[in-house]
Amino acid sequence: MTKIPLLDFSRLAPEERTRLKEAFDRVLASGRFILGEEVAAFERECADFLGVTHAIGVSSGTDALLLSLVALGVGPGDEVICPAYTFFATAGSIARTGAKPVFADSCPGCWNLSPREVVRKRTPRTRALIPVHLFGQPAAMSRLLGLSRESGMALIEDAAQAFGARSEGKAAGGRGTLGCFSFFPTKNLGALGDAGLVTTEDGALAEKVRALRVHGSRIKYRHEWVGGNFRIDALQAAFLRARLPGVEAALEARRGNAALYEEAFLASGAAALCPEPCRCCGEEAEVPLGPPPAPILLPRDVRGEHTWNQYVIRYPADRDGLRRFLAEEGVQTEVYYPLPLHRQPCFLDKEGEAEELPVAERLARESLALPIFPGLTPEEIRRVVDLTVRFASRPVSRM
Repeated sequence: MTKIPLLDFSRLAPEERTRLKEAFDRVLASGRFILGEEVAAFERECADFLGVTHAIGVSSGTDALLLSLVALGVGPGDEVICPAYTFFATAGSIARTGAKPVFADSCPGCWNLSPREVVRKRTPRTRALIPVHLFGQPAAMSRLLGLSRESGMALIEDAAQAFGARSEGKAAGGRGTLGCFSFFPTKNLGALGDAGLVTTEDGALAEKVRALRVHGSRIKYRHEWVGGNFRIDALQAAFLRARLPGVEAALEARRGNAALYEEAFLASGAAALCPEPCRCCGEEAEVPLGPPPAPILLPRDVRGEHTWNQYVIRYPADRDGLRRFLAEEGVQTEVYYPLPLHRQPCFLDKEGEAEELPVAERLARESLALPIFPGLTPEEIRRVVDLTVRFASRPVSRM
């Protein structure tokens, strides 16, 4: 049986392997493994790629979020609005500052933070909001930035899955008060370990983030703030520099794979695009999620330039059964995310109760990520589609 992995690092192009080996040798020869010119060069190259003034390399995407919140002075008594349907780091970083994560539901059309929910959830204690460019789909930044200015809230972009995404001519992660990126190995631009980035146009915030990543120190052994050890390794910066020239080609490959999936799924007759429109920029009321028009529901590209860090379908009938079937056939999948943040045990109140957020809960029940990495072949995509359609076409009820 030919296995189809969710991601296969062995399929790196020979020239990229060569650049990575050269980066390792360069750092080894330099003898400089913490910060230094390698990191400074990586930061300059990222700033140029993203079209931002300041880019600060840090130890992970999670730490990028935490440092951004700390740099803004967010702490106990404050509230920060974030989506309930995303990775834990978004809310976990808020909680680590002592502030309260306020969970908002997703827009059913694009799966991102709903601006209408921001209006519903903001209070006089709201210090910031954190939209996530989920799976590489840009959030509705113009509307969210308007709400940010209107209410005096800082806006932190969680662009962990969206390096290279753009909307309205601007890079994801480059429009808010601060932007946060992850270079975890599975990302569009992946390190060979953990690494992250903070971006901003605000010089004072950039200077504070740089200090906070080295224990709050701008001058050695003089600490103005309580920071931490949040530095990016010089070796990871070098690896990322080696991979950055290929990121546009990798994104085009992902977009091509997404188009192949959509074409093959729609041709099967067993799939349809998710029927709910994106209403992030409109004033019309959200409508309840209705019955699906087909067994398999496909993601929409509704705004800007999607990076397809994940290709996530919905299968309402039996997502877990489909996943087991694909695993038996050698296809690796992943569930992003099986339990929305507002229902995580660490965020429940003493009675164990949580507000109902129906879109987030439905996405958590139904979503399944299929392989979409750049080295995937058209034949592998067709096999994934054929197997998924075969399972969805079974006459036996799996409810």
